[in-house]
Amino acid sequence: MTRQPAVSAGTLSYVDALAALSARGRFGIRLGLERIRALLAEMGNPETTLRGALVAGTNGKGSVLALAGSVLREAGYRVGETPKPHLVSYRERLQIDGLPIPPDRFAALLEEVLPIADPVAEREGEPTEFELLTAMIFRWFAEEAVDVALVEVGLGGRLDATHVWDGGVAAVTNVALDHTDRLGATIEAIAREKAAIIEPGDLAVTGADEPALAIIRHRAAEVAVPLVVVEPAPVVSVERDGIVVELPRLGQTRVGLRGRHQAANVAVADAVLDALGEAGIAATTAEQRRAGYSAAVWPGRLELLDIDRPNGRGTVEVLLDGAHNPAGAAALAEAIDDLRPFLAGGRDASPPPLTLVMAVMADKDVDGIIGALSGSRSIADASVICTRVPLNRALDPDELARRWAAVSPDMHVAVEATPDAALDGALAEAPGPIVVAGSLYLVGAARARLVDDPLLRDPVA
Repeated sequence: MTRQPAVSAGTLSYVDALAALSARGRFGIRLGLERIRALLAEMGNPETTLRGALVAGTNGKGSVLALAGSVLREAGYRVGETPKPHLVSYRERLQIDGLPIPPDRFAALLEEVLPIADPVAEREGEPTEFELLTAMIFRWFAEEAVDVALVEVGLGGRLDATHVWDGGVAAVTNVALDHTDRLGATIEAIAREKAAIIEPGDLAVTGADEPALAIIRHRAAEVAVPLVVVEPAPVVSVERDGIVVELPRLGQTRVGLRGRHQAANVAVADAVLDALGEAGIAATTAEQRRAGYSAAVWPGRLELLDIDRPNGRGTVEVLLDGAHNPAGAAALAEAIDDLRPFLAGGRDASPPPLTLVMAVMADKDVDGIIGALSGSRSIADASVICTRVPLNRALDPDELARRWAAVSPDMHVAVEATPDAALDGALAEAPGPIVVAGSLYLVGAARARLVDDPLLRDPVA
């Protein structure tokens, strides 16, 4: 692969660059490929130098990237990844070899892209924040000559900005009801949007089931693409720090991500790696796959932390997970029940109750999320602290508390105005483990408070 010329350092600071990019949020979410195609054309189409996998799906996209990326790094490949959304630093959305883009490089890339946006706006309309970010991602990956790109679709697939790129492998993890205002009100409609990332000449993989699977099969047949359909790997055992599954050719394999639902994601990741090998993009051995799956990490997704309580009162376990739609909440509910025996007091005759700190976005299926979480045996006697993150989309915590009371009238439900206040109360008073869930924005706020990661310390001026 030919290395592209490096972006020279400019005058834009990281803080100003982030503000300029975030200001593009005023143009909203506008699906369509005309603007991103124009942006990339002005940049010399850096995306055409990249090969890898484009991953769509309702849930599990980030886990597939984390699992496949871990294996590829174990095999010695230079891997570009685009996990989203970010939790602590915006720079998490652009990663190479598991490391976020440096602040000065982020600023230099945006300084290159911003002037290009003006002529594009005159012809095609104003590029959105995500479209500028996508252009930056492909420019950086090409500039750094990554061996493999693992790109997560933003919304849907057919008209998502990432679909401007075809890396040779297309994957659809699963399909459930989410973003119905933009993708359609039925599983079939949403599946059509996601299946559209399968292009002629690709190798395709899916872990979806019916009725979405029929739509994905039709798309693959329509463009004459071979499709590998995988089912969740059989779960052999559940551990405190992961699961053990049975994989074809690998046998019993440890996965370093928590939750039985990761059995479906590792099956998709394994098939993606097969496809990357078949396409001549990246070859990985059985030993590299076992090591990579075991070492995989995915911050904020069933991430378990041991946190010091205030005033030197020992430690408490905090489990972070987004669970921002009913399918994700159901996976969390099952995982909590599986993990409870491994958590503090979990094997006691009367284990201490959990404390759930929760915030959700008002445009989500709030009742569906609450209903799924309330299906957990370990949540039945929990206390719930309802809060909200400082976003216009966030549901009022009093309304969230009312929704919980309607589902579980005997449950103790409290309200705190801010995530910090909710965490303070939980860390001081929770008799047992704490679960933070319902929104990745909340998880990000909690993780920024609880974990000091030097790689995610952004410049402040």
